[in-house]
Amino acid sequence: MEWKDLSFAHSWEVYGENILTDFQQCLEEGKDVEKYRALVEAVNAMPHNSDKREAMADALFDLFLNAPQRPDYPYVEPSDLEGILASRPANRHSYKKPAKGDELYKKIYGAWLGRICGCLLGKPVEGMRTPDLEKLGKADGNWPITRYFGDNMDEITKVFPHNVAYLKHCYKPGYMPPDDDTNYTVMAAKRIIGDHGRDFTPTDVAHVWLSSQPMSAYCTAERVAYMNFVNAITPPKSAIYKNPFREWIGAQIRADYFGYINPGDPETAADMAWRDASISHVKNGIYGEMFIAAAIAAAACVDDPIEVLLAGLDQIPAKCRLAEDVGNVIAWFKAGVFKEEAFKKIHTQWDEYNQHHWCHTNSNAMIVAAALLYGGLDYGKSITMAVETGFDTDCNGATVGSIIGMMKGKDAIGKEWTDAINDTCDTTITGCGMYSLSELTDITMGHIE
Repeated sequence: MEWKDLSFAHSWEVYGENILTDFQQCLEEGKDVEKYRALVEAVNAMPHNSDKREAMADALFDLFLNAPQRPDYPYVEPSDLEGILASRPANRHSYKKPAKGDELYKKIYGAWLGRICGCLLGKPVEGMRTPDLEKLGKADGNWPITRYFGDNMDEITKVFPHNVAYLKHCYKPGYMPPDDDTNYTVMAAKRIIGDHGRDFTPTDVAHVWLSSQPMSAYCTAERVAYMNFVNAITPPKSAIYKNPFREWIGAQIRADYFGYINPGDPETAADMAWRDASISHVKNGIYGEMFIAAAIAAAACVDDPIEVLLAGLDQIPAKCRLAEDVGNVIAWFKAGVFKEEAFKKIHTQWDEYNQHHWCHTNSNAMIVAAALLYGGLDYGKSITMAVETGFDTDCNGATVGSIIGMMKGKDAIGKEWTDAINDTCDTTITGCGMYSLSELTDITMGHIE
């Protein structure tokens, strides 16, 4: 008797459905797996949702897991905290922690506001590739982007009739509707730090996930980790077991709160980010969260976007792929590469039609870095640049908005962005619900040492 009907599960939950992604991931990690290519392709070609295919995929997982590193691999990419700390740049920057008071309050409020408005801008077009994104923007009279989408719904409906229900849900509903990018930030405030304090452990985070939302609220690497928790596979193994998405963007979007509550202290922000990220990600997936958390912590006390990015890079291995990719963006900017050429370079390196590239930590971190550098610390210009570029639009709009909001404070974010949310953010977290941004800012200030 066959007990499982794999067609019942989402494709993220079926390892065999993602065997090509895991193979690509292994190659990028420098594992010596090229010799298995023909076997991987044969397994991928087997009938979908079959027990035999899953059995073969499981065998490949064991081969991938135990594959040795290629001797010519140029990167040093540990996942354990001790290894990461030992691999950081030698000459790291230090910062003076800002005093608690009105100025810091405005920065923290600005970070929340910037994240939420940036997320709302990108949310309706998440998943669109740039040709469709441009088509929708032009139908709305909003290309290049200068405002939220949705002023011309009749024209948008003509172009995208099948997306109308979702688009209407996202377009200026009068508050920030629930989204994973904002859920994780509120979850960190209310359930991780709120319930377990600043000394929380990776296991604490796993328990928070299980008690805060159903599995359907989690995507890709987070969905796999959640299933692993249920099956008693605990951190850090939960990030590895049959998880082909382990370097995707999911951890990077969970970083912000750890930066918010450690202003001027990127190292502690990165330490907290590691504790959160390591339950679902490895290597560059972890580094993405550490990089963003540290950058936001520094953004509370510096006013140069290059310094903010370097503060983030200080907390991750100097010879990792993420450091190289973000470092390249900084080098282009310093060399006078025009904005259009910089974003073209990102699109050349990463194929937005390849799901692995579209959702990878590094591709999206490069977009965040470029939008910060070329946006000139103008909030609207920066978030629209991040969203226009495509890839994970709501994630990148949110992250860029969070950093600019922290750097410049709430008064730098115009009413054309803030009026749409009415100071209100909704969530799908058990026991939470809607919050005012003032309330979230007060909670955050209470968690700052």
